[in-house]
Amino acid sequence: MLQNIETLARDAKSWPFEQARNLLAHVLKKRLSDVELVAAKLLIDAGKADEALATFEALQRPVILETGYGPSGLPHMGTFGEVARTTMVRNAFRALTGDHWPTRLIAFSDDMDGLRKVPEGIPNPEMLREDLHKPLTVVRDPFGTHDSFGAHNNARLRAFLDGFGFEYEFFSSTECYRSGRFDEVLLRMLERFDAVQAIMLPTLGEERRATYSPFLPVSPVTGHVLQVPTLERNVEKGTIVFDDPAGGRTEIPVTGGHVKLQWKPDWAMRWTALDVDYEMSGKDLIESVRESGKICRALGGVPPEGFNFELFLDIEGKKISKSKGNGLTMDEWLRYGTPESLSWYMFQSPKSAKSLHFNVIPRAIDDYLAFIESYKTQEPAKRIDNAVWSIHAGSPPEHTSPVSFALLLNLVGVANASSKAQLWAYFAKYLPEATPENEPLLDQLMDRALNYYEDFVKPTKAYRLPDDKEKAALLDLAGRLKALPGDTTDGELIQAEVYAVGKEHAFEPLRGWFGALYEVLLGASQGPRFGSFAAIYGLPQTIQLIEGGANGELAQA
Repeated sequence: MLQNIETLARDAKSWPFEQARNLLAHVLKKRLSDVELVAAKLLIDAGKADEALATFEALQRPVILETGYGPSGLPHMGTFGEVARTTMVRNAFRALTGDHWPTRLIAFSDDMDGLRKVPEGIPNPEMLREDLHKPLTVVRDPFGTHDSFGAHNNARLRAFLDGFGFEYEFFSSTECYRSGRFDEVLLRMLERFDAVQAIMLPTLGEERRATYSPFLPVSPVTGHVLQVPTLERNVEKGTIVFDDPAGGRTEIPVTGGHVKLQWKPDWAMRWTALDVDYEMSGKDLIESVRESGKICRALGGVPPEGFNFELFLDIEGKKISKSKGNGLTMDEWLRYGTPESLSWYMFQSPKSAKSLHFNVIPRAIDDYLAFIESYKTQEPAKRIDNAVWSIHAGSPPEHTSPVSFALLLNLVGVANASSKAQLWAYFAKYLPEATPENEPLLDQLMDRALNYYEDFVKPTKAYRLPDDKEKAALLDLAGRLKALPGDTTDGELIQAEVYAVGKEHAFEPLRGWFGALYEVLLGASQGPRFGSFAAIYGLPQTIQLIEGGANGELAQA
């Protein structure tokens, strides 16, 4: 589905395609002369990216996209968002170039960073406290399952990404430093030390400026990653001299994993050494991107294309902080929502700040389902801008769930259900052929609905008494439904009666009638399409519910 849609991709308006076009322009400018660039662009715009690659050898190298991860903690919502969004850009780029141009997505773990503090909620904190300041891949694993704390968290990252089906290559900072992959650029940084300092020192406070060095030597004595001044540099030998608190004046090479770079120089060195073409980052890193870009140029590299996404807010509109615990964890989202709903949430307006709280999950699930349905009838030019195209790399599922999550939540509440078996029993007449095996998403949503209802809906249920007008309308509706066959499962037929009652009793606007239904019968301000709900819940049970609400029994329960 990523081939032969180059024209659609070139005209697509959604942000992944905007980013893909920016990435294409960046790579052409980075790798070709002005004359070559014009010729290559003409071929690519004509849907002949394969000819462009065959003509210009510099274009035959894969396009590299990168995401970063700090393994001092476990993968979190931001980790997912960065990889999911970068994957969307990657797939858009593939579509833009007819899927002829190889791409690679690197998931980079900064696991040579020193452990600065003991994370909360980790077993054996005393063990970690003893290993403070050592590289994460040297710090002992408090869980006792891997060679190091870094290795443990790297394994969690890979399992996390694998679980969502992401296609990526894992890179370990420690392995890159120790294997020599970074050696050439590390030696270049040693040679251009003064240029790097000229970029970094103006960004630092007076005290930090006096001792700052881009090189963080690893003490041969303690194994600690040291923040100490560089006293001498020997470019020919490729070494630095520093004062080791545990060993006195010490000389070590900058290659082979004997040093780790400071954060911004490290990012720049990585972009240069790995030839990274694209990396996005949070709005809080705008200054870091700018300074790292300058250092990258000083090292002879070209900073990657990318953009800064907005940060998430809690329910009160405050910035989410891991230390405050005022956001959602991955496990929490997946207790109540599906992975696809989370991808949907990540797709929406990445440059706008959004609330990331439990209350956004039901809407995200149902919006995702609605866009799957709309995709089926859209023309190709609309489909490619539909979020589900980006979520599913151009191949969204043809079938999802026959009912909305909102309907399931209300069914759980009205039926007082506590298990999926009870919910499936209600579908026996409405969807007699449906089973957990042939409706797997519906089965998953039942799990999530049971969890969400119990934790968030049930505690906030508030039924009210109907006024006289509403009571009359409710009793009229009950009477009309009694006139229908008792085994009716036609949601549209039932919905027509609901509309007719609302008009007959002069509810203006008509949504006031539906609001009364939800508040009196369901104890909520919003609800599902009532006809579909009644068809699944059962007509006799719905009539009983309506009569109970009309007579005030639900509000008094």
